[in-house]
Amino acid sequence: MTDLLTRRLQQLASPQHIALLGQGLRGVERETLRVDRQGVLSHKPHPPALGSALTNDLITTDYSESLLEFITPASHDIADALKRLDDIHRFAYAKLDGEILWNSSMPCVLPPEDEIPIGWYGSSHIGMLKHVYRRGLALRYGRTMQCIAGIHYNFSLNEGLWDVLRESDDRVDASVSRRDYQSERYIALIRNFRRYSWLLMYLFGASPAVATNFLRGRAHQLETLSDDTLYLPYGTSLRMSDLGYQNNAQASITPIYNNLPAYIRSLSHAVSQPYPPYEAIGTKRDGEWVQINTNILQIENEFYSSIRPKRVINSGERPVQALSARGVQYVEVRCMDIDPFDPLGINLQAARFLDVFLHFLALEESCLTSDEENVENRANFMATVKEGRRPGLQLQFKGQAIGLKEWGEQLLDRMAPVAELLDRQAGSSQHRDSMAAQCAKLADADATPSARVLREIRAAGNSFPGWTLASSARQADELIAHPLPAAKAADFVAIAQASLDAQRDIERTQEGDFDTFVAAYRASTLGNISV
Repeated sequence: MTDLLTRRLQQLASPQHIALLGQGLRGVERETLRVDRQGVLSHKPHPPALGSALTNDLITTDYSESLLEFITPASHDIADALKRLDDIHRFAYAKLDGEILWNSSMPCVLPPEDEIPIGWYGSSHIGMLKHVYRRGLALRYGRTMQCIAGIHYNFSLNEGLWDVLRESDDRVDASVSRRDYQSERYIALIRNFRRYSWLLMYLFGASPAVATNFLRGRAHQLETLSDDTLYLPYGTSLRMSDLGYQNNAQASITPIYNNLPAYIRSLSHAVSQPYPPYEAIGTKRDGEWVQINTNILQIENEFYSSIRPKRVINSGERPVQALSARGVQYVEVRCMDIDPFDPLGINLQAARFLDVFLHFLALEESCLTSDEENVENRANFMATVKEGRRPGLQLQFKGQAIGLKEWGEQLLDRMAPVAELLDRQAGSSQHRDSMAAQCAKLADADATPSARVLREIRAAGNSFPGWTLASSARQADELIAHPLPAAKAADFVAIAQASLDAQRDIERTQEGDFDTFVAAYRASTLGNISV
């Protein structure tokens, strides 16, 4: 443990400050495909009983009309957020009309590309903009890749905690504002995340296999498990490998994480820089919009990153404008696989470890990064997702080889005091218990989720689609057997109905034509729009 981490933990352990550790916010976004009981991707529209995908804050769709996204409100305790996620699942199952949720990051056996339905958000200009953005994603990356699902974990520390650290940070110039200090500490957290996130892939990666037709005949280095299943014997997360995200345009984006302005400049450049292959496609075909623009990125969120600095946007802002105006408010961790052994896709033990991990990254020293280190970080991450369970696997730290197991144990040792302090504040042992579970995975690679997935696939006849369908159906039946209490279900019905009413109001009151609307969006003169 570094001197800086020790000092910061001692500060926060004091009676006047320890309560701040329980006042940050957590939230979960969970993606999942709708399929029928035979494991066939749903072609039905988004169920109206779930509300409007455009305006329901709890239940929407991601890329495909068949790819549901469940969103919890932010909570101080992640346990409360997961309870809300459980409620959303039970409500959804009451409205899915026999369909079930595919509980794996890698998709079911998919139909031909042009039969994968793109998300539809109604006839309003805002709804059409979201749809056109997804048409652009289909052109740029293909529809198949967009059917991958994951867990996004939103994390913030209480602003008062940052104040405590700032007041005692003798390296900070007095002229640095509270907002800028907080932003730079979140950017420092992200630098550490990029150094150490390979550990999450080892501990929680749960997608070592994929349906054969996911590759669509492309060349690959996967091994054959059966006619319908490909895999990597030591892989942890094919979702986070380079299988699907093969795009020359994004390969040119190298965000700089040494300070917030540099990060903003790099993304702003990608959103405004034309890309010749996209220019050749154009924004319209036969008079219909097919992408928002022909730049490297249509919008900032198109950039695929394992973690993002975030800020809730106000009316008239783009994401980078909000970050520039008011700084970083929270981070969104995007690399977590769906846990196929939990019906929610994530469990409380994993979430408690994420809290330890992210607190550690925020409080630990975080030196500035370099191009060389960025290459090293990327290589470590990719080695872990492809070969993380290989005995004796070596990673690189500052140019020196180090065993994955050895390095992982060192990191967990350094996190132990963080877990102890979080438990002291919460009056529990859950953070330390989660740490113990992760130590067991480092001691025995067979205890990891990816190893368990492969064991169970083999036991079920070597079929990833067959095993996932059976597992998803069992979990669906468990949730369906225990529906929400009537009063709570009525609350969800009211939320869904209000969202449908809100969409109709938008469609009824909008003015102007869509081309003008898109031009205004490009000029960032529209209201609060998330596409």
